[in-house]
Amino acid sequence: MPKRKAAAPNRAFKVADQIQRDLTELIARELKDPRVGMVTIQAVEVTPDYAHAKVFFSVLVGDPAECEVALNQAAGFLRNGLFKRLHIHTVPTLHFQFDRTPERAADMNALIAQAVASRAKDD
Repeated sequence: MPKRKAAAPNRAFKVADQIQRDLTELIARELKDPRVGMVTIQAVEVTPDYAHAKVFFSVLVGDPAECEVALNQAAGFLRNGLFKRLHIHTVPTLHFQFDRTPERAADMNALIAQAVASRAKDD
C-alpha cells in the first residue's frame, strides 16, 4: 500500500497569511459597521483541519470590546468574502479575539524608558 504524502507543513502558515491579508482588505473596504474602527489584524491561527481560524486584532481607534462583538457578528459576511478570494476547499469559521500584545509592548517600553531615565539621573 503506498504511503499517503502528508500535507506540506508550510501550507497552514500560507493559508493563515493569506487569510490575514484578505481580511485586512475586506474589513477596510467592505465592512461598513461603525463599531469597527481602525483595525489591524495581528495574526491568524488556523486549526489543522482548516475548520476554524482565530483572528487576533488590535484597534487604533474605537472600543476593543465593541469592535470584537461587531467583528464576530460580521464573521459570516467576512467568511463569505474569503470564499470568493481563497482557492481552498474549506474556508475556516472565523473567531475574532482582541490582541493586547501591542498595548502590553507599549507599557513595557514606557517602563524601560522610565528605568533608563532614573538610572541616568542617578549616574
